[in-house]
Amino acid sequence: MKYGIAIFPSKAIQDEANSYRKRYDPHYALIPPHITLKESFEADDETINELVTELKHIANETDPFTININKVSTFAPVTNTIYFKVEPIQELIDLYEKMHTGKFPDNKEFSFVPHITVAQKLVHDEYSDVFGSMKMKNFQVEDKIDRFQLLYQLDNGSWTVFESFVFGKEHV
Repeated sequence: MKYGIAIFPSKAIQDEANSYRKRYDPHYALIPPHITLKESFEADDETINELVTELKHIANETDPFTININKVSTFAPVTNTIYFKVEPIQELIDLYEKMHTGKFPDNKEFSFVPHITVAQKLVHDEYSDVFGSMKMKNFQVEDKIDRFQLLYQLDNGSWTVFESFVFGKEHV
């Protein structure tokens, strides 16, 4: 089965992201707005049980932290993806690194750029228009992060939560 690990921001940020995603992101119906901590990977039941134990330890050792979104950015010219740029604070980088060592599959495809996708797979003209208008808006958002989610992919391609891991809380 395919799994992934993500942080879901507050409803206010999800609503803002979805106001663009419903028009400009073909994955809109498959997963809510999120910050990817670990790209999708294959795992069997035994492996996922081991990883759940690891994720509990990681969550227990992590204190809640605040993220800042200060602008809209893009992965162009590599792809016509537009996103809310999440400032890469140390707590976020540490979480990401912990999920790519030890028992976790090391499936880093790209360097870690914390972000929330709001538009992707746009044709060039549409990308230019959308990015141009979004760049003019002022984004200054703070959000408290106190958990992450292990997700799995359903047969229809959508993602659903397998388990949530709350920071600094004993789950064992």
